[in-house]
Amino acid sequence: MTEQPQPFRDPRLPFAERVDDLLGRLTPDERVAMLHQFAPAVDRLGLAAFRTGQEALHGVAWMGEATVFPQAVGLGATWNDDLVRRIGEAVGDEVRTKRAHDDRVGLNVWAPTVNLLRHPLWGRGEEGYSEDAGLTSALAVAYTRGLRGDHPHYWRTAPVLKHWLAHNNETDRDTSSSSVRPRVLHEYDLRAFRDAVRSGAVAGVMPAYNLVNGRPNHVSPLLSRHLRGWTEQPLAVCSDAGAPTNLVDSEHYFDTHEEATAAALRAGVDSFTDHGQDSSVMTGRIQGALKRGLIDEHDIDTAVRRLLHMRFALGEFDPGLDPYADTDALDTEAHRALALEAAEQAVVLLENDGLLPLDPDTGRTVAVVGLLADACKLDWYSGTLIHRSTPLDGLRARFGADHVIYAEGADLVHLKCADGWLHIPEADPAGDAARGAEGALDPALLAGRTDLPPLTCADTPSELALVDWGGGVITLREPEGRYLSVAEDGCVRASADEPGGWIVQETFRWEAVEGHAGGHRLLHIGTGGYVSVAADGVKVAAPDEENSATPGTVFEIEVTERGEDAVARAAAAADTVIVVVGNDPHINGRETEDRATLDLPAQQECLWRAAHAANPRTVLAVTSAYPYALADAAATLPALLWTAHGGQAAGTALARVLAGDVSPAGRLPQTWYASDAELPDLLDYDIIGSRQTYLYYKGTPLYPFGHGLTYTDFTYSDLTAVRDGDLLHVSLNVTNTGAVASDEVAQLYVRAVAPSVPRPLRQLAGHRRLHLAPGAAERVAFTVPVEELGHWDVAHGRWTVEPGAYEIQAGASSTDIRCVTVVTVDGEPAGPRPVLARGLEAADYDEQLGTAIVDRAKTDGDAVTATDEANELLYRRCDFGSGTSGVEVLASGEGAVLITVGGATVTVPVPATDGPYDHRTVHAALAASGTGDLRVVLRGTVRLARLDFTGAGA
Repeated sequence: MTEQPQPFRDPRLPFAERVDDLLGRLTPDERVAMLHQFAPAVDRLGLAAFRTGQEALHGVAWMGEATVFPQAVGLGATWNDDLVRRIGEAVGDEVRTKRAHDDRVGLNVWAPTVNLLRHPLWGRGEEGYSEDAGLTSALAVAYTRGLRGDHPHYWRTAPVLKHWLAHNNETDRDTSSSSVRPRVLHEYDLRAFRDAVRSGAVAGVMPAYNLVNGRPNHVSPLLSRHLRGWTEQPLAVCSDAGAPTNLVDSEHYFDTHEEATAAALRAGVDSFTDHGQDSSVMTGRIQGALKRGLIDEHDIDTAVRRLLHMRFALGEFDPGLDPYADTDALDTEAHRALALEAAEQAVVLLENDGLLPLDPDTGRTVAVVGLLADACKLDWYSGTLIHRSTPLDGLRARFGADHVIYAEGADLVHLKCADGWLHIPEADPAGDAARGAEGALDPALLAGRTDLPPLTCADTPSELALVDWGGGVITLREPEGRYLSVAEDGCVRASADEPGGWIVQETFRWEAVEGHAGGHRLLHIGTGGYVSVAADGVKVAAPDEENSATPGTVFEIEVTERGEDAVARAAAAADTVIVVVGNDPHINGRETEDRATLDLPAQQECLWRAAHAANPRTVLAVTSAYPYALADAAATLPALLWTAHGGQAAGTALARVLAGDVSPAGRLPQTWYASDAELPDLLDYDIIGSRQTYLYYKGTPLYPFGHGLTYTDFTYSDLTAVRDGDLLHVSLNVTNTGAVASDEVAQLYVRAVAPSVPRPLRQLAGHRRLHLAPGAAERVAFTVPVEELGHWDVAHGRWTVEPGAYEIQAGASSTDIRCVTVVTVDGEPAGPRPVLARGLEAADYDEQLGTAIVDRAKTDGDAVTATDEANELLYRRCDFGSGTSGVEVLASGEGAVLITVGGATVTVPVPATDGPYDHRTVHAALAASGTGDLRVVLRGTVRLARLDFTGAGA
């Protein structure tokens, strides 16, 4: 008789039944162990170890060689859902392939990042797709569908979206709170996650480090109220690294780790990423919470059930049926072609007076100059390059090496110390260990080595290339291409191929020495120590808290050649100049560090100006993870392009666009502002009140959302919109009227003509990237749910579509609208606020000044507190009916609430309560009738939760 398999091994049963069977076989301790990122094997049941978390933002990261696609913001610039889906498929296949050879590779991938690019100074802007929730959501759906695969039961990989919720700053990221009013929450931040989850291709989310409305994301009630309400599929919530500990140590939100862990588990966190591979700390906290009665077995089982469902979906228990089990697709020809296609589609032509494209067949000389001209930069979430293409590589290959002149533009310097010059001893390669195939020293093999001799002070100076990346941050590089770096022993060596690492060891800062003309100390940013010359070599002296004297050697800088002079010579000798500027993603704005300004670093500003002064046929090619304020360059230069760091094919793609092999058709996924003065505060998340993003910004941007030029012309015509029940069917003609085949991105926007509340100036409702030959036309169709015309009605606590006229706009950018038609939507007007029946939640204001939303209780609810003495909350069109006799104020803290209605002000004293969560009800007389605006001013430490009103007859 054939032995029947254990039910959890039986593929004929639904996953839910199999999960329940397996859960019942696990001991309590085994279940607890599964809640850590590194879940151990259960040998007695034949269960392998399982790890949540594999970075795969734009390729397989941190696990060695892989195909490297453009950064996420570059994928956002393609505006191409189909392309992004195919990239997701390729990345998923490479994850599977690497997993087959390395069990450290996980199939639960933490990607994509769908945080909105609200503020262009955010250090992690390179990780997001767009400032628009609709575009971000569409690309997230595409990428996750590719990562997930199309099998009805088994998943190629299990994508987890990052980072829930309202996360757009690195400054104080684990202690800052994003004040998010209900309209912004429902209309903006939640939407970026919603559609991807509803598509069925998402396995879970990762909460962000920050707090929202005073409450850490890792204990947010929104996880259950919204996230898990969007789908019936089990979703696994994986904590961000170290965030469970932050709940106590940095945020001080809970007194003990047992309380914090229990609260996170009850809120919906299933997998705890904390203390690296040491699971004992977190499992100990969970066990402690169990003993204290803060959680029960049901809480643990609920989380384990979700994690097991993901493992079943990944085919772990059905290897013979898993369609992705035998995937073998790493660095294939198709993946290389896809990387090039993506890099080409990501290029955005910002300006062009006809200089571009350049004809390679004319035999004219091109100078490629700038600090990124021969660079192929990676970021923190990149894999290791198998192939590498810089702008210099690409231009030499396309235009011919004899027709390309190169100058980097770094300043070449000697550093003088008291007894001589900073000198780099010849490296001892230790046999062939540090030599490549040609016998030359291989910088990649030298990186991080401590057996290399440290720098010395000698009679012979070593020439160094000095690059100022802005904000006083510099790198120094020797002629062989190796960066000065500081190893664990504190010695300074020329040993790094590129700046990188979680703590970058290759960046320094000059500090002028008072009383020493031309003298500078060199601060090593990674350690906070100063560079000192000692008898046994150059070292970094660790900061000494007990010794107030500043350590470190005083250096004088001798410039042997200014970078701008080299650039000017190259520019003068060429027919056309390509100046490549931008950022290094490991230096200028990155995870843990926001940018300070939109300005291009001064050294790079000098380079394009020097090139243009020598040759007016100068093109600025910006290769960066972020927007820059380039008003002068835009007004001066004949052509500007932008591309995010484009991965392994970046240089080839740029050269093909410059040569006209490809007509550029990328579009900006976020607004480019003209100056820092146009930006709101980094921590101001109220895009409505502070008029942020293209949705509400009323100024004139340098380049608008959706902007991008091509080498041809397109016309838009015959826009029609027909309502069919809950859908609008919109279509228009797009015609290529020029002489060049090209992609075009048709963009569809909607605008409420006469809204009763502030609404977006226009909002993206659809987009389509299409390719048209010269003279060709295509009818482009969109389907827009009528629901998308709506907004969150704070007066009634619901989503509503106001009746009235709505413009349907089509064009080539958010400000280049070519066609407009109007549709009329019927319905019942929302009406005034029914305050007698519903009261007023304090956070449901229409406008505010000088306040922030905070947590009413640690588990749920919002309140509002003053952040400035000059503060006000405005609630419009409050219906008091035939009259009120009183008001009930629910508040905590101490101070007063000033309520103004109908020109009369009532001051309601709030006696001191026992802490911020001890809300008390205070009664006061208030006479109001009819419909009018209500204003509230807060005094003292009051945290106002809500107002309720008593009818005059009560």
